[in-house]
Amino acid sequence: MEENVRRFDGKVAEYARYRERYAPDILLPLLRDWCGLTPEWKVADIGAGTGLLSDIFVANGNRVLAVEPNVEMREMFARLHEESSLIEIIDGTAENTSLEDGSVEMVTAGRAMHWFDTERAMEEFRRILKPGGWIAIIAFGRAQAGREENEAFEELLRERATDNADSHAGYGVYRRMEEYLASDFLRKEIAGTMSLDWDELYGMTMSLSHAPRMEDPRYPPFERALREYFERYAEEGRVTLATRYWINLGRFAAS
Repeated sequence: MEENVRRFDGKVAEYARYRERYAPDILLPLLRDWCGLTPEWKVADIGAGTGLLSDIFVANGNRVLAVEPNVEMREMFARLHEESSLIEIIDGTAENTSLEDGSVEMVTAGRAMHWFDTERAMEEFRRILKPGGWIAIIAFGRAQAGREENEAFEELLRERATDNADSHAGYGVYRRMEEYLASDFLRKEIAGTMSLDWDELYGMTMSLSHAPRMEDPRYPPFERALREYFERYAEEGRVTLATRYWINLGRFAAS
């Protein structure tokens, strides 16, 4: 698991600035309606990164325990939220959060669940949740398909990324959440689009774990291919990509 923890070393500035942001006006009404989320709940955000999903719960007035194993991510999170009294940043993993037994009303994970050891993480989530507590697994970002631009971007990553892998290969875990959250399970997908200029596209791409760093000999051809992609698909200086929310919400069945 140490390899996964270090994947974003040197990429945190781009991650914080350019990654797709969750929308409170989309997520909070759903969570309040589906599971009765109130500001009094304590929320454990696992694999919290720089706080993109934590921000949703802070906007709701929740106390957030932000568990993140990568030191650069934690440092950036702290800088971005230094004036917030609702956040506690914790050095921990999904499999070993260091949180107390039965200490939170909700466990949430954003676009990090595919990096976890799912079985061990679920055992840990059960341990730290209060009886009847909820789990919200929420991923948001560009979709694999839906527009030619998305398919071409995925092809570029497959051809040029450091591991030549499908960048969404691990995302099947979001579609298997019902296997774990058998009680009161709810799933919703919400399609949308995002529009990126060159700086935004470049920053978002360089924030990806499998994008080659500038010192990597694979970087020059990768950067050229990305520029060619932008020149091909940009209209009035912006590329439009299809996006999708994958929202999974449920509780563990009583043991």
